[in-house]
Amino acid sequence: MKERLLILEDGCVYHGLGFGYDQFRIGELVFNTGMSGYQEVLSDLSYCGQIVMMTYPLIGNYGINRDDFESLDPAVFGFVVKEACDTPNNFRSDMSLDEYLKLKKIPGLCHVDTRAITKKLRSTGTMRAVMADSGCDVEKIVKQLKESDYLHDQVKRVSALKPFPIPARGKKVVLMDFGAKHGIIRELSKRHCDLIVVPYNTTAEEIIALHPDGVMLSNGPGDPKDMREAIIEIKKLIEHGMVIFGICLGHQLISLACGADTIKLKFGHRGCNHPVVDLESGKVSITSQNHGFAVSEESLVHTDLIMTHRALNDKSVEGVKHTKYPVFAVQYHPEAAPGPEDANSLFDEFMDLMESEKR
Repeated sequence: MKERLLILEDGCVYHGLGFGYDQFRIGELVFNTGMSGYQEVLSDLSYCGQIVMMTYPLIGNYGINRDDFESLDPAVFGFVVKEACDTPNNFRSDMSLDEYLKLKKIPGLCHVDTRAITKKLRSTGTMRAVMADSGCDVEKIVKQLKESDYLHDQVKRVSALKPFPIPARGKKVVLMDFGAKHGIIRELSKRHCDLIVVPYNTTAEEIIALHPDGVMLSNGPGDPKDMREAIIEIKKLIEHGMVIFGICLGHQLISLACGADTIKLKFGHRGCNHPVVDLESGKVSITSQNHGFAVSEESLVHTDLIMTHRALNDKSVEGVKHTKYPVFAVQYHPEAAPGPEDANSLFDEFMDLMESEKR
């Protein structure tokens, strides 16, 4: 390993050792608080355009296996850890973390004080950053960071290029792919759904022509307000009376389509230990989350949406449902991957809603 730097847009420089790939891109530096699940994190397309830092100190100890991917072509721009294990020990391990990062062209940085960086981001908020080789012109790079903009085309980068089926004999579900995790597909397939995965820019008319029993709006990266065309089509689907279930970005897009607003969180929710309360039942679930934006609670007042779930850490909106149409959504990930499966029953609620609406 050779010395590698992490440079932040405010001029802070952190010295560490490089591993993985050796070419770098500017990205939004974010942190994930999960103690495990780094393979799922790396392959979660919602991290497109971001440099992910894990707060748990030892990462890579169980290697990379064939089963736990959430996508086949990861979109993360970098990976930062305190200690990267180069000798994984697990019966399912196929390669080391370093080998995987090299294979997927993701630069890594280790032996940095991730606790100090996390405390900084919690204070200042997420910011642009880039890795660089030792000896670089730091002042020039900081200037580039300050002048650069965040990406606005992440969903286009990660969505399916054209529709494709995953056949079964159950309910016909159209999955709008904004960067869908494999976990969502696994849960729908487990319930024998006849899936058709469609690109992010599929029109409402094209979806309605497929005569689905329901529509799933997936997770995905970026600012939901960048998805203006999709918001228009989702509004059409809602007003058509389609059964719709939204997850993460899908939740935000439903809210925007119904007239609500979204806001950027200071440092987001990324991890698998976030408590959320169901406002109707009072039940608390520990959830897996990965998002930097949230629905504004105040903006729900003049819409046909009501809040159904609330985050217990910062009181933000974690779920909504429509008062007139069969539409509901959650900000967190009921499919987990990684994380607890406390909220997995939401997929059953989706199945029940499709059945009841069919009668």
